[in-house]
Amino acid sequence: MDESLVKTNSPKAWLLAARPKTLAGAAVPVMIGASLAAVDSGARMAWLPCVLCFLFAFIMQIDANFVNDYFDFKRGNDDAATRLGPKRACSMGWITPRAMRWGLLLTTALACLVGLPLAFIGGWPMVVVGAVCVLFCFLYTTRLSYLGLGDVLVLVFFGIVPVCLTYYLSLPADERTITWEVFVASVACGLVIDTLLLVNNYRDIDNDRRDGKRTLVVRVGAEGGRQLYLWAGILATALNLVYFWSEHYLPVVLLSLLYLGQHAATYRHLKRIGKGRALNKVLGETARNMFVYGIASAVGLLFYLF
Repeated sequence: MDESLVKTNSPKAWLLAARPKTLAGAAVPVMIGASLAAVDSGARMAWLPCVLCFLFAFIMQIDANFVNDYFDFKRGNDDAATRLGPKRACSMGWITPRAMRWGLLLTTALACLVGLPLAFIGGWPMVVVGAVCVLFCFLYTTRLSYLGLGDVLVLVFFGIVPVCLTYYLSLPADERTITWEVFVASVACGLVIDTLLLVNNYRDIDNDRRDGKRTLVVRVGAEGGRQLYLWAGILATALNLVYFWSEHYLPVVLLSLLYLGQHAATYRHLKRIGKGRALNKVLGETARNMFVYGIASAVGLLFYLF
């Protein structure tokens, strides 16, 4: 793309700042939670909570991208000369800092507005959950990612929270609970999505060291980072083996092997490239694998409805 064609604060600039390719990370956990609810309720699930969870997840993902773009720019971490990943809107001048501040405030407000009806469906605890999601959206970029806690936050906020809450809220009101199978599925989902953060941090390991960003990959080193990437995908697939104990979920295990094969191939690609901007290809492959995992899990679950 010719960067000179991006006008400041234009719709195209905002689209680039929103990073549409990252929305799969928001969609996959909600997709899995909704599919689990559809099966366990015998297709009697409530669709409104499911739709609201999707919208809240999408908007919060965009909000997180805006927060990351703005605060990394303010810290000077998005130097165009040394950055290896995709370009960022503020550092490239596509979005002015003042406009980005308004953008992240408006997306935060919109996420709260979309999530508010969930409080009437699930009660006041949903208000607490929503507030915590917004809080950690800001804390991740401004503080916690520098302490190496990013992977924990991904496991919680892209795995456990969205899968379990989508499942819980989408069930008929008199059947709402969270089963152990759902919790295991949520942890597996979080591990799959964390592979995207791991390869991102693996690519940026030298820049993160320079900036004092002590990510998990920085702490364990390049070889340790590669092993974390490999085993996150393996463990996610292994957790699906628990479904062998339930007659409903055997297809999930079988279809998740499609993901494992692709994950292993991407790991070999990562190992072969080693370092540099070429790792952005691995980032794209990992995003694809993540989406394949979500589709395979949903199809495996919904198999029993037909």
